[in-house]
Amino acid sequence: MLQHLTYLPKYILGVHAVGEMTNEEYEQQLEPLLDEHIKENGKINYLLILEADIKNFDAGAWCGNIGIGLKYFTKWNKLAIVTDREGVREFSHLFKYILPGQYKGYRLEELDEAVRWITGA
Repeated sequence: MLQHLTYLPKYILGVHAVGEMTNEEYEQQLEPLLDEHIKENGKINYLLILEADIKNFDAGAWCGNIGIGLKYFTKWNKLAIVTDREGVREFSHLFKYILPGQYKGYRLEELDEAVRWITGA
């Protein structure tokens, strides 16, 4: 399931993926959060902490999230993915060639650095 990280500033949409879920469940839970975030902020600054066991959520499945990326194409500003799944982290760098905005991948031990980057602090 996705846990909404409410301790971040309002202009950051932060989620922590924990437990077991499918890629489809991830997308179904994320889209309403993105819609609300855009209504309030206009642009998307997104922090994903990925510790969940998301079935089929490898580099190939992460590509499926390009659909979400394209749906909100003009809204992306910053995206930080924090995970120890190197394939997901590295694949996310391809977004910088497809979508507008800035993208960075971090290891779980670098969470504080990711938060500093996404918040601009």
